[in-house]
Amino acid sequence: MKRPTLLVVDDDRHLLSSMGQWLREQGYDVDLASQYTEAAAALQRKAYDIALVDIRLGEGPDGFDLLAYCRKIRPETSVIMITGYGSVETAVEAIRAGAFDFLTKPLIDQELEMSLERAIRQRQVLEENQTLKAQLDARFGLENIVGRDHRMLRVYEMIESIADTRATVLITGESGTGKSLVARAIHRRSSRRDKPFVEIACGALPETLLESELFGHVAGAFTGAMGEKIGKFMQADGGTIFLDEISTASPALQVKLLRVLQDFEFEQVGGNKTFSVDVRVILATNDDLRRLVQEGRFRQDLYYRINVINIELPPLRERISDIPLLVEHFLQRICQETGRPARRISDEALQALQRYHWPGNVRELQNVIERAVLLGKGDVITLADLPPSTAAASVGPWDHEGPQPLKQALCLPERQIILDALEAHHWNRQATAAALGINRTTLYKKMKRLGLEPPRGKAVHKAIS
Repeated sequence: MKRPTLLVVDDDRHLLSSMGQWLREQGYDVDLASQYTEAAAALQRKAYDIALVDIRLGEGPDGFDLLAYCRKIRPETSVIMITGYGSVETAVEAIRAGAFDFLTKPLIDQELEMSLERAIRQRQVLEENQTLKAQLDARFGLENIVGRDHRMLRVYEMIESIADTRATVLITGESGTGKSLVARAIHRRSSRRDKPFVEIACGALPETLLESELFGHVAGAFTGAMGEKIGKFMQADGGTIFLDEISTASPALQVKLLRVLQDFEFEQVGGNKTFSVDVRVILATNDDLRRLVQEGRFRQDLYYRINVINIELPPLRERISDIPLLVEHFLQRICQETGRPARRISDEALQALQRYHWPGNVRELQNVIERAVLLGKGDVITLADLPPSTAAASVGPWDHEGPQPLKQALCLPERQIILDALEAHHWNRQATAAALGINRTTLYKKMKRLGLEPPRGKAVHKAIS
């Protein structure tokens, strides 16, 4: 375990030497300085966990000057001020200036030990928080949303543009396309990132409980309400609230939501006190809200209020060129999280994944890869490791039973025709384009759209101008 590093600064050289020796015996890595310039040079060279600084440092700058300098270039270092002329006013001044603690001479061993231990514990907590934030960024940051399809690139641009605003965002798309992930990415890239992100699935609770969950309730508001409850909007104060499945909200709840979005004010269920909150609202739905408005099932004024910025996520079947990227991403993450050795996927299995229609979208793909990693026996994921419904996609588009969506039905034969031509011409694009009667640029665009890439280890023969 790394020893805590200390910088001790005192103009009394005898006291400085004895204190340094005692602290080393306690297990600290100690450097000594007897004046401001010496201490400032040490701070420039090295990052210390703690600095013990005497207020009086002889002629020139004093301990308060060194405290200010340390706060400027080493803000992570905890500074403990010491003095033989202590007073309440001096202690208050030191704490206000950013000191972690204030001790008076003669120093008592136990008192100094307790102060050092508190400073080390605080540093450990800060480091743990930074680690957790880094993990959150890795799991919920924009970098975790995978895809190079032009529609996904547009999504990235919109997230970057609107993340650090207060504008209400409506995320639409089929179930499993990653709406929650986009909402978290918006929060993580905003100035609210250190404040709460509160998520609630509106469709998972009955109307009476949902209103209480969102706005809280007072004691006795309804049967079973034994005490006061703080709602999600209050919990999210200063941060972001994400309301998923907003289309399921009842007409009464829609009225209350409209007021919150207009004034950011609300009352608890059964209460008459008005609460104000500073919160960013992100909503999501897999329904067509415009159609629901026309049918009278969703308030038009609420629809216009929440549809300030609309981020639409495409279904996975319409961006199959992203499937290889997603598969590689999930393979790496799942193997790392489960401690399994690294896996790769066979070309045959990958082609089956690209032919499958993915009704569950990205979430379903993640589950398929997780299943393959956990149940697969070899280093390579094959067709045998895929669920039967997914593996069946490898037989070709004409062998499926039952009707398919028109867009998919038209896309799959085209993909197979181009794939057959590429393989017949050893992936030579110039020869393939000539055989198909199209130009090379059109072939390249179609290959990208349909997710056609040469097998691993096979070179791509590009046209020579």
